[in-house]
Amino acid sequence: MAGSSRTTFAKRQKERARQEKQAEKAQRKQQRKQQDQQPDQDVTAAEKPKDLTITLDEEGLPQGFGFHDF
Repeated sequence: MAGSSRTTFAKRQKERARQEKQAEKAQRKQQRKQQDQQPDQDVTAAEKPKDLTITLDEEGLPQGFGFHDF
């Protein structure tokens, strides 16, 4: 009978270790997910179009936009 309680204890330890490992893995996955989302936000802010300024020529007519205006 004494041998069976030892195996039960070992099983409990093994199961507890498995649960802890699974929890750590889920936590790392969540951290990666958050890190992947943050750079996306920075990229969208950098790609946001600037407000274009319309310039007028001497006659008051709007000038065309150049390549560097975009």
